[in-house]
Amino acid sequence: MAKASFKSGFVAIVGRPNVGKSTLMNQVIGQKIAIMSDKPQTTRNKIHGVYTTTDSQVVFLDTPGIHKRQSKLGDFMNQTALNTLKEVEAVLFLVDVAEGLGGGDRFIIEQLKQVKTPVILVLNKIDQIDPPALLPIIESYRKLHEFAEIVPVSAINGNNVNTLLDQVKKYLPEGPQYYPDDQITDHPEQFVCAELIREKILHMTREEVPHSIAVTIEAMSVQENGLVNISAVIFVERDSQKGIIIGKQGALLKQVGKLARYDIERLLGSKIFLELWVKVKKDWRNQDRVLRDLGFNRD
Repeated sequence: MAKASFKSGFVAIVGRPNVGKSTLMNQVIGQKIAIMSDKPQTTRNKIHGVYTTTDSQVVFLDTPGIHKRQSKLGDFMNQTALNTLKEVEAVLFLVDVAEGLGGGDRFIIEQLKQVKTPVILVLNKIDQIDPPALLPIIESYRKLHEFAEIVPVSAINGNNVNTLLDQVKKYLPEGPQYYPDDQITDHPEQFVCAELIREKILHMTREEVPHSIAVTIEAMSVQENGLVNISAVIFVERDSQKGIIIGKQGALLKQVGKLARYDIERLLGSKIFLELWVKVKKDWRNQDRVLRDLGFNRD
């Protein structure tokens, strides 16, 4: 009996900030690889999540939310998201049905019209509206673009996500398995660890502080007893922000470390010793060299 063909390909997740792209990615993969927060522009780089079954492998690209740029970092994020549309087999255009069709959605649809890639409209957060309200929302989007498929989901609860995956597979060509069965992301562990630390700071700060931070892993090593030593630096733009991140008598930084350590231990499957430092890099979001040093590379 001939073996069934294997299908594989790359699928982009696009949408305006805070519609649930990272939540959907984590739901599909079954583990946290993309950080989540209620702050816009949480995702800054393309996050690759790998979903493998017996007959297919989908590499999902969780892109930064497309938004009105306010810095060179913002320009990098927009360009990253838009470039992705040309590199993939299909695009998942994620929208928030609880908020309805907005100017940001219209802007993204105009970008989608410029590519030949099939676009699947994913209506997220259906758990937050009454079912009868869904049809008019679908119709408002259908008038603006010819979508390949339209799938309502609740990314946070997992509702209809399997149906979405079935639709995605229809657009995958026959191809090789790019990654081993048990690999869920192609990013180095250091990248994911840094992102998990940044997530905790996003949850615990407000106003301009969340957007003014970057995190890098300076050192990561494993002791003979299996303990993983991690030294991370949190960069901010101003001295006042450094004080906020550290907190009174170091309280906020200690809490960030405690919460991040829990998630990183689950990711690595090992106990860790986490050391956090806070340093000031003046106006780093608008300095090309600093952006490159922090991993925001256009290539």
